[in-house]
Amino acid sequence: MKIRFVAISALLLSVAVSCVPARKYEELKKKFEASEAERKTTKENLVSIEAEYTEARSKLGELQKQHARLESDTTDLGIQNRRLQSQYEKINGLNDELLKKYAMLQKGSQDENSKLLDELDNSRLELQKKEDELKKLEQELSGKSSTLQQLNVELIKREERVNELQELITQKDEAVKSLKNKIAEALLTFKNQGLTVTQKNGKVYVSLEAKLLFPSGSTDVDSKGKDALVKLAKVLEEQTDVEVLVEGHTDTDKIVSSVYPHNNWELSVLRATAVVEIMIKNSNLDPKRLIASGRSEFVPAGTDKAKNRRIEIILTPNLDKIFKLINNEK
Repeated sequence: MKIRFVAISALLLSVAVSCVPARKYEELKKKFEASEAERKTTKENLVSIEAEYTEARSKLGELQKQHARLESDTTDLGIQNRRLQSQYEKINGLNDELLKKYAMLQKGSQDENSKLLDELDNSRLELQKKEDELKKLEQELSGKSSTLQQLNVELIKREERVNELQELITQKDEAVKSLKNKIAEALLTFKNQGLTVTQKNGKVYVSLEAKLLFPSGSTDVDSKGKDALVKLAKVLEEQTDVEVLVEGHTDTDKIVSSVYPHNNWELSVLRATAVVEIMIKNSNLDPKRLIASGRSEFVPAGTDKAKNRRIEIILTPNLDKIFKLINNEK
């Protein structure tokens, strides 16, 4: 197209040169040059316009894409908006429902509060009652605590007395055992001649069969028996805290006599009295410590009549200290 335009221009120029005068030619030449400059400018403008057009088309494409995205976003926003609107309507409905329930709860709460206040007042009264009872119990406990302390003091005192009593009993048992050993040793020569020494119930029992002391039916002590009684009395001289009980015993054979002894009762008493007299006359024993008694036939030692005819001397330790301690404890 450019070559064609130059050819045409050259042709016109040649025609113009051949056909027009020089002045006219100059004018045409100027016009041509002006047209050529204008054409060049127009061409440059056209190139610029084409570049702007290309840029505008590019921007248009970009804008069209943005528009499409905006339309898509608008659609999404519309969907979201409709969803939010639906949720909003639901929330409004729930809010209305909650307001109704709140109003009902308020009304119910007033009744419930009134009920709770009544219960609270009753609980307060009950608590006050319990506190009063607790104070009363505390007072009683305080009194019982004081009583318990007194009882503890009393218990300690009683324990001390019991320990002291146990000590006295132990001492008494030891004394009785020692006395029994001393008597057994002093009367050792009479061991197999109808004399026995035993310890039971806190006492010492010296049993002398009648054959060792008296002839049959007699109340007079023979020399052998007197020797045994004197040795026993000498041992008892040193035992000032021992009470001496002399018991006379007979068998079941009846005595019928017009003179003393008339019966077994008198025989048992007379024999016990005879033993006491010998012991007093032949020692320094205090007569106040001796007791003579008769048991007749009614406390036999067994089935052997010879063993039932006997004198039993029962030695009892003085228990005054123990009795005083017991009485003080009471």
